[in-house]
Amino acid sequence: MFETIRYDVKDGIAWLYLNRPDSLNAFVAQMNREVKDAIKTASNDEHVRCIVISGEGRAFCSGQDLSEVDEKMDHGQVLRDHYGPMMKQIRQCEKPLIAAVNGVAAGAGFSLALACDFRLVSERASFINAFIHVGLIPDSGNLYYLTRLVGEAKAIELSILGEKVKAEDAFNMGLATQLISAESWEEDVTAFAKRIASLPTKAVGLIKRYLKAVPELSFEDYLEHEAQGQRIAGLTKDHREGVNAFMEKRKPVFSGQ
Repeated sequence: MFETIRYDVKDGIAWLYLNRPDSLNAFVAQMNREVKDAIKTASNDEHVRCIVISGEGRAFCSGQDLSEVDEKMDHGQVLRDHYGPMMKQIRQCEKPLIAAVNGVAAGAGFSLALACDFRLVSERASFINAFIHVGLIPDSGNLYYLTRLVGEAKAIELSILGEKVKAEDAFNMGLATQLISAESWEEDVTAFAKRIASLPTKAVGLIKRYLKAVPELSFEDYLEHEAQGQRIAGLTKDHREGVNAFMEKRKPVFSGQ
């Protein structure tokens, strides 16, 4: 089904691996399309309750494959045609997204990690806003997410200086949800993904939906959206299970429904 990525679903988790290890999983147009299609597939699959994005080999993603770049290229149109649709699909996804950053995340690879809800970072990983080194600005939603995570001052520093951020520093500045040793990488990523997949999936999706709406709404409008969302959540099987589990003094077992 896919040529530049690997996509598998197991135990309610969709595993999406960028699969061009010889180029450090650099983006080409086909990979943009396949990531978009895989996210859409996972979003529409009722059996998927969590999505993990990682990279094959020693890198997460090194950004745009420069072999596809030439002096006649309209970089803006490339974003509109390839990166924009991919990032919009990720933004629209209401299932929890985990970036398992196993190695370097540079350029648009950094942007991809920023767009996810959680970032699990290997101690061997690093981040770099490499755009400045080729005379470009951060793209693929990079600054949109980066300023929200680390603030404007740090975003300016990372984007204009273009220096590599080591895993521990990324964790300390709030870029990483969890820092994981190389020795326990697969085990810890799987454990975290299973934990997220065990949550009430529809409630998670509603939380993501209304968090995105916050900047656009007045407080009064937000309260109405909140009420609508709570009505939806209150009708789910997982809400009933949560209440029953509480009354029966046991741990709830959510189905994602």
